[in-house]
Amino acid sequence: MTEFAGIAPAIAEALAKRGYETLTPVQQAMLDPSLGTADALVSAQTGSGKTVAFGLALAPTLIGSARKFAQAGAPLALVIAPTRELALQVMRELDWLYEMAGATIASCVGGMDMRSERRTLERGAHIVVGTPGRLCDHIRRGSLDISGLKAVVLDEADEMLDLGFREDLEFILEASPADRRTLMFSATVPRSIATLAKSYQRDAVRIGVTSEQKQHGDIEYRSLLVAPSDRENAIINVLRFYEARNAIVFCSTRAAVNHLTARFNNRGFSVVALSGELSQNERTHALQAMRDGRARVCIATDVAARGIDLPGLELVIHADLPTNSDTLLHRSGRTGRAGQKGVSALIVPVNARRKAERLLENARITAAWAKPPLADEVARRDDERIAADPALAEAPREDEQAIVETLISRYGAEKIAAAFVRQFRSNRSAPEELVDVAVYDDRRKPRRDGPAFTGDSEPAPRADFADGQWFSLSVGRKQNAEPRWLIPMLCRYGKLSKRDIGAIRMQPEETYVEMTADGAERLLAAIGPNRMLEKGIRVKTLPGAPDSSRPRQDKPDFEKKRPPATAAEREHKDFEPKRKFDKQPPVAQDAHSDSRGDKPWSKKKGKPEAQKTGDFKPGAKRNNAKKRQP
Repeated sequence: MTEFAGIAPAIAEALAKRGYETLTPVQQAMLDPSLGTADALVSAQTGSGKTVAFGLALAPTLIGSARKFAQAGAPLALVIAPTRELALQVMRELDWLYEMAGATIASCVGGMDMRSERRTLERGAHIVVGTPGRLCDHIRRGSLDISGLKAVVLDEADEMLDLGFREDLEFILEASPADRRTLMFSATVPRSIATLAKSYQRDAVRIGVTSEQKQHGDIEYRSLLVAPSDRENAIINVLRFYEARNAIVFCSTRAAVNHLTARFNNRGFSVVALSGELSQNERTHALQAMRDGRARVCIATDVAARGIDLPGLELVIHADLPTNSDTLLHRSGRTGRAGQKGVSALIVPVNARRKAERLLENARITAAWAKPPLADEVARRDDERIAADPALAEAPREDEQAIVETLISRYGAEKIAAAFVRQFRSNRSAPEELVDVAVYDDRRKPRRDGPAFTGDSEPAPRADFADGQWFSLSVGRKQNAEPRWLIPMLCRYGKLSKRDIGAIRMQPEETYVEMTADGAERLLAAIGPNRMLEKGIRVKTLPGAPDSSRPRQDKPDFEKKRPPATAAEREHKDFEPKRKFDKQPPVAQDAHSDSRGDKPWSKKKGKPEAQKTGDFKPGAKRNNAKKRQP
C-alpha cells in the first residue's frame, strides 16, 4: 500500500478493491503535498486517469481526516462535464472511488427526466455531476442549492468552451461560493482556458503531465492510403481484418454517421450509431449494446463520442481525418487504455496525405504508412482464425458422441470440415477489392507496390510478366470503361489477385490488359469457351503486345498545324491573320459618321463636338473638349 501513501483510508481501500497497484502520472501529481487544497489547472491527455485524479484531489477538501461522509444534504462538490456520456461515466467512476466513504452521488444531465433529478437532489447528495445546461436549469429553478459548495471541477474544459458553454460555466461559477476550490482539467490549455482560469481561480497551481506520449504507448498508429472512391471499402476490410471485439468509427458529420450505419448494416456488421440527433434513451441503448456484445461497431461523431468508455475497445478507425491534432489524440485515446493494446487506423485518401502528415507531426505521433488490407489478406486471416478456433480443440462430449459418429459415417470428415468453413464464412461480410495506390515512406521515391498492410519496410516483389499474355476486352473509353471496375471484375471471374494484372491500355472501343502466365491460364479456364464476362464484355487473346504506336483515333484533331508559308506569302502585306484586338487602320469619316464610318450619329445623344469633328483623342477626358477654342 506504499503507492497510496497520503490518501484517505476509505479511498485507498476502494483503490485496492478495484485492483490498483500503481497510479498514473496525473494521479500522482494530484497527491503532491504542496498542492494541498489550492486551485489547480491541469493539462493531461484523454485516457490518463483524470477522473480518478480529481477524485483523489477532492477527498482532502470534502472529508479531510474523517473516514466517512456525514449525512447528505446540499452538495459539497460539483463536477461539470461537456456531454451526457462523459458525465455519466464520471459518476460511475466516483461511485466506486467513494463507495467506502459512504458518498451519495447524483447526476443532472440533459435528456433525462428532470423531475426524477429534482427528487434525488431533494433527498440530498454529497457530489453532483452534470452537464452545464442542465445544471443551470436546476440552479435557476431552485432545485439545486450550491451555496454550500466546497469545490467545483471542470472536466474537459477546452471541449466545453468549444461547444459554446462559456456563458453557462460563468453563471455556475459566479453563483457558487467565492471561497470554493476550483479544479480545471483540460487536454490543452489555449488562451480561452487560461482566461477562464485567471478569472475564476485564485493562485492556481499549473500542473502539466510530461509523460503524455507514454499514455499512448499501447496504441499502434497506422495510416492507410486509399483511392478517394475506396474509403468505405477500406473501412470494411480493416474491420474484417482485425475482427475486433469492439471498434469505433469516427465521422465528421451526422450525415456521414447515418450513411455508414446504413451501409454497414446491409453488409452484415452489428452496428450502432452515436450522434447528437439521438435521444438520451437511444444513446444509452447503443452504448449498452456495445458493452454486452450485441453490437461490435460504433459509428460516432467527435462530440457524441466525447468521454464514452467502452471496455475492451481494440480498434479506432478515422473514417474522416480529424480537424486538428487534439481531436486525433482524443479519438485515439478511446483505445489502448488500462494497459491494453489498441490500434488507431487513419483512412487517408491519396490527395489528403499532406494533411494527415501534418496532423501526425503536430500530435508527435509516428504512424506506419501502408495500404489497407486487401481481400486476399483478409481471406488469409479468416483461414488462420478457422484453424485456431477453440471449438476444434475440444473433444466431443458424451451427449455429442452419437451425432458425431452419425455425421462422420454419413458425410465423411472432408464434407464436415467444408461445412464448418462455409458456416464460418457465411456469418461474415465478404472483403472488398481495392484500387491499387502508391505507398512510400520517402515522398521523393514513390513505390507502386508500396509496403504491404503488414507494415513491411520493403515492397513485395513485382509479379513476372516476361511470359505473360495480353488480352483484349470489348469495352473502351467510349463505354466509360475504367480500371477501378475492370480490375475487380477480372479478379472476381478469374480468381485472380491484382498482382496477376499488369499494364492496362485504354482504347476507344477496346481495352488491352496484360496478365501473368498463371493468371491468364486461370482466367481462360474460368470464363470457358464463350469468352464472356459480365455486361456482354468479350475477351480475346492477343498474339503479343498490342501496337501502341498507332495514333489515337478517339478524339478528332481539331488543331491541325498550318503548313509553312511560302516566300510569296511572307512578302504579302496581308499574310498575317487579323486578330480580334489588332489595331485596325483608320477609316475616313465625316462629321455625321461614327468611328467605323457606317452609322450616322444621333443628335439626341449629344456627343461632344470634338468627337464629331475628329479632334477627340482616345483616352482623353470628355471635359477637355470644352477647352477647345471656338
